[in-house]
Amino acid sequence: MSADPTRTTAGPDRFRGAGREGPIVTLDGPAGSGKSSTAKAVADALGFRHLDSGALYRALTYALMEAGVPRERWLALTPEDFHALDVRAVPTDDGFDVRVGGRTVEAELRTPEVTERVPALAGLAAARSSLIELQRAAGARGRLITDGRDMGTVVFPDAEVKIFLVADLDERARRRLRETGTPDPDPAVLAAQKAQLAERDRQDSERMHSPLREPADARRIDTTGLAFEEQVQAVVGLVRRLTAS
Repeated sequence: MSADPTRTTAGPDRFRGAGREGPIVTLDGPAGSGKSSTAKAVADALGFRHLDSGALYRALTYALMEAGVPRERWLALTPEDFHALDVRAVPTDDGFDVRVGGRTVEAELRTPEVTERVPALAGLAAARSSLIELQRAAGARGRLITDGRDMGTVVFPDAEVKIFLVADLDERARRRLRETGTPDPDPAVLAAQKAQLAERDRQDSERMHSPLREPADARRIDTTGLAFEEQVQAVVGLVRRLTAS
């Protein structure tokens, strides 16, 4: 990380008493709202660590697949079973190295097979329970930007700054398609992507355990009409205002 003088530790004296280096900032929102990419850029701008909670759920899904556990058995697994899969988040200077069985995993987490199965895993209480402890441990030192769907409501309910990102369905679908190499989709492809996101929204909002909810004390930012850099600066500015000494 560079020694950019515009970076802030967000009132360090205020957090040292709690044994932390700085605040915890949560970014929640639906799929395709720009959480992960925005959180990573905001973390870099502020000199914070970035914790991608979605990568941990993907890692747990990947670990189950690698272990040969059939999907029909997932519901019967306990938190201890999930812990035994040895998914870890190892701190680095600017984030966390996600490991399964001691091996760093990156590209393996973004395969279509993992993407298709992760919503089912995310709805399991035992899986979520096993990761809450890991995520809270990652945030113990503070100076953290974390993104997901229940970061501000369940994992870090006492976070100093909570932000809820939203964008309309059409925009979220276009973003997802650009990420996968389809910058100018035809109407049928766009409609199919919108349908997938709408179904994911339904699953996330209606699941029994830790459903997607906007924290009551969150600041909402609609990113529909914002360029990426604009939404990053909107979050950076908000964090700096809310955590100034």
